[in-house]
Amino acid sequence: MKKILYILCCLSVFTCEDVIELDLNTAEPRLVIDASIKWYKDTSGKNQFIKLSLTAPYYSTEIPPATGATVTVSDQFNNVFNFVEEENSGIYKNLTFIPTIDGVYKLKIVYNNETYTATETLMPVVDIDRVEQKNDTGFSGDETELKAYYSDQKDIKNYYLFEFINIETNIVNIEVYDDKFTDGNQIFAYYSNEDIVKGDELVIQNHGISQRYYEYMVILLQQGNEESGDPFEVQPAKIRGNCINETNPDNYPFGYFRASEVSVFNYTIE
Repeated sequence: MKKILYILCCLSVFTCEDVIELDLNTAEPRLVIDASIKWYKDTSGKNQFIKLSLTAPYYSTEIPPATGATVTVSDQFNNVFNFVEEENSGIYKNLTFIPTIDGVYKLKIVYNNETYTATETLMPVVDIDRVEQKNDTGFSGDETELKAYYSDQKDIKNYYLFEFINIETNIVNIEVYDDKFTDGNQIFAYYSNEDIVKGDELVIQNHGISQRYYEYMVILLQQGNEESGDPFEVQPAKIRGNCINETNPDNYPFGYFRASEVSVFNYTIE
């Protein structure tokens, strides 16, 4: 028995791991559209930007920008807003945008002689009423818990996207909510973290979103959940947004075009 144990111990000391890189197929790059029109409350909403990039191979460490595109957003009043690229960055800006609650906007992108379009309504949002903090939470009692309260509008289907942004680390936590069971009530968005400390500054943002974008984000967040680990769960699939390629439908883009009013609450951890 002692000899067996000795051999096992030796094996454990000299055990090593080889890094194996799989030879994966590389698909043709697709356009990725990150187009979020955000109207922060108490601002003019004139400054907007849209980011275009391309898909990259699995092992690539860089995200290539989609440069040289023509990008416009138009509204129901026939206003056309041109988004101009900044120095081949793939970031297209407009400084004269006119946001309107419940306004309908159409995105149009011409890239590599193909036309991409999407339509979205600018969704309103309620204010964040207050934030409550509780320490010593979680299984080990070392997490800080925040509840950001907001008052849902009665008899209206509302959908929300909350962002908890840690200014110190630039880490963003995203959650989405609907009012299926909380219509007309005061409810809260939940956030907990064991790494934040007293004095950390958080920016909490509540975005009004459409039902379709809510459903899109639910699937996206489920697939990106690091804590899932269920061996029987459905494997990740391609998630299609609301953007289409009118020239070549098979060469569809990734990403989404959405428009939101945004309520902001700045909070310092106590």
